[in-house]
Amino acid sequence: MKQNSDSETPFDTRFDFDTPVERRGSGCYKWDEPLGEGAPADFIPLWVADMDFPTAPPVRRAVEARAAHGVFGYTQVGADYYEAILSWFSRRHGWLIDREDILYTSGVVPALSCAIKALAMPGEQVVVLSPVYNCFFSSIRNNGCQVLECPLLYEEATYHVDWDAFEACCAQEKTTLFLLCNPHNPAGRVWTPDELARMNDICLRHGVTVVSDEIHCELVMPGYRFTPFAAVSPACRDNAVVLNSPSKSFNTAGLQIANIICHNAEWRRRIDRAININEVCDVNPFGPVALVAAYTDPGSEAWLDALNHYIQGNYNILCDFFAREFPAFTVTRLEGTYLVWLDVHRLLQPGLPDSVMPGLTGHLTDALADRLLAEARVKLASGTLYGPRTGEGFLRLNLATQRARLAEALQRMQPVLAGFLRD
Repeated sequence: MKQNSDSETPFDTRFDFDTPVERRGSGCYKWDEPLGEGAPADFIPLWVADMDFPTAPPVRRAVEARAAHGVFGYTQVGADYYEAILSWFSRRHGWLIDREDILYTSGVVPALSCAIKALAMPGEQVVVLSPVYNCFFSSIRNNGCQVLECPLLYEEATYHVDWDAFEACCAQEKTTLFLLCNPHNPAGRVWTPDELARMNDICLRHGVTVVSDEIHCELVMPGYRFTPFAAVSPACRDNAVVLNSPSKSFNTAGLQIANIICHNAEWRRRIDRAININEVCDVNPFGPVALVAAYTDPGSEAWLDALNHYIQGNYNILCDFFAREFPAFTVTRLEGTYLVWLDVHRLLQPGLPDSVMPGLTGHLTDALADRLLAEARVKLASGTLYGPRTGEGFLRLNLATQRARLAEALQRMQPVLAGFLRD
């Protein structure tokens, strides 16, 4: 699919995504994580799903106003919080949510863990479409359940569901839940309504409940449209637990606020109990006000639209770089998220000389990521983090940074990658 060039993309010039913000020394996990002895101090981090942009101006003003109050005690979520959620998803996505269906918690990963605890017994199986977000694996195992991987089909630089394999996984006696990533991290897919409906039809045939992680739902490239799983049909709504948050799209993960939306009253009761068992029922004073500002201020929505255009521009630059410098590698199609899945299977060819990866004993892409950090001073995520088998041969790159910084990272990576291919 042809991608628009950056010059062809309409862009709201009111918002500045190019000016860098110094994040080192701020206790930032992305930039300040200790990398071990001998690691470069001036590395560029393009790994964890965290943007280098300040949040939308209305969100920042709301948080600053709350901070000016000066008292940060236990926080009650008010009616404006629920009204903001109902209005946003109705207006932006055509999803009509009942107020009583919403439960709040401190993050999507805690929400995921609570849903598993509430709806699956230890020892039961949970289906995932791999490669997939690494916390899916840990959340399933931490709740005493078993991961059942259904590998996605990789064809022509994108991914599709293997429907026969998916049905076979759901049909297994021990399968209770299906964890969906919508949009999909790291494959970059924005699932279509037809695909979502087909997933639900298969799950209903086999008594499998869908838990849909939709944290990236606002990060959708121009030309694509996100559909909430529960908005596809009444049947999808009745068989779903949806998890979402403004944290990824507005870069507010540190404010720790997320929602669980579930129409089934009995499931919702059990999930609410799990939230209290896991002790993730309290939120801080800043999360709710940030969500209200993100979901109600027109300036926030305009900022978000401009952000998506900027990310698409970064994606186009990345594609042009690899097409020009490394046509043997494939950049997978980006429909949603700001996380690009790079296909470096070219380095897995039979007979690759030992000089490329001397003494390699583990996954090749792990070693490649290590060398990019050591020699190019760029930190990417090895694909094996998202499934040791389905992620081998891939790297994940975070596009949500200033364009000049992305260009510098690519410049640093060029001689290292070229060295592999020469060898």
